[in-house]
Amino acid sequence: MTNPNIKILSNQILSDNWYTLRKLTFEFKKKDGSVITQSREAYDRGNGAVILLYNKEQQSVVLTRQFRMPTYINGNESGLMIEACAGLLDKDNAEDCIRRETEEETGYKVSHIRKIFEAYMSPGSVTEILYFFVAEYSKEMKVSEGGGAEHEEENIEVLEMKFDHALQMIQSGEIKDAKTIMLLQYAAMQKLL
Repeated sequence: MTNPNIKILSNQILSDNWYTLRKLTFEFKKKDGSVITQSREAYDRGNGAVILLYNKEQQSVVLTRQFRMPTYINGNESGLMIEACAGLLDKDNAEDCIRRETEEETGYKVSHIRKIFEAYMSPGSVTEILYFFVAEYSKEMKVSEGGGAEHEEENIEVLEMKFDHALQMIQSGEIKDAKTIMLLQYAAMQKLL
């Protein structure tokens, strides 16, 4: 934190039940030199990584489907979301994290992954930065059924589908997850498939 125009006055923890919710009061020096005081809440859930697995020969991608409570309480009647494989970094670097998550969630042990970009997903309220990866997969890389880590009580369904169908699912509203949409659109723009 090196911005000379920002001075944090207070940093109060509102909750640290699951992750950390803070209320920050700070002074902000505007371009005209005047100083204003503002308060904002920031939710710190750690940083994460996400990957799109794709197969050029089959013209297919691997996605997941799982229940997401926040979407359920915001009108998603089933609460189920179709997403690219993702996870929190915990103490890993982004590449180690996404390799672990890929194997746990999808059952594929990928050999070559490529970081394509990183992005803040909801910078107005969440501190998380997400590292985006792509990797080719093949049947030979399948080492388990996937489904998620048992100790995390994940209940993840692995979906393999044609790339064109996944793109259509964005249009139909079946895929509403931002990170997944970003990866599928990246794949289309870069002609990965």
